[in-house]
Amino acid sequence: MNNKRNLLAAVSYITWIGFIAAFAMGDRSDRFMLHHLNQALVINIASIVGGVFAVIPVLGSAVAGLVNMAVLVFDIMGAVSAYKGSMASLPLIGDIHLIG
Repeated sequence: MNNKRNLLAAVSYITWIGFIAAFAMGDRSDRFMLHHLNQALVINIASIVGGVFAVIPVLGSAVAGLVNMAVLVFDIMGAVSAYKGSMASLPLIGDIHLIG
């Protein structure tokens, strides 16, 4: 059971599709799943914000690039943490709670 839970939590970090799949298939009463679903949701929202910045010429593109780089790093860190079964919070976004 833990391997499935860890894998679903890790999948939640893989774009919106992974988040929706993990949300639908995971146990939302489990604190571990809620923790990782919350962090994945915050990362996905940050990705959208980065996309909005991308439409601004020159400076917006630079900001979007930095946001997208941070999103990629946070996705990898979160997925690895989830797969290992850790509930460690990600830097900068770990205190933002949208779910639970």
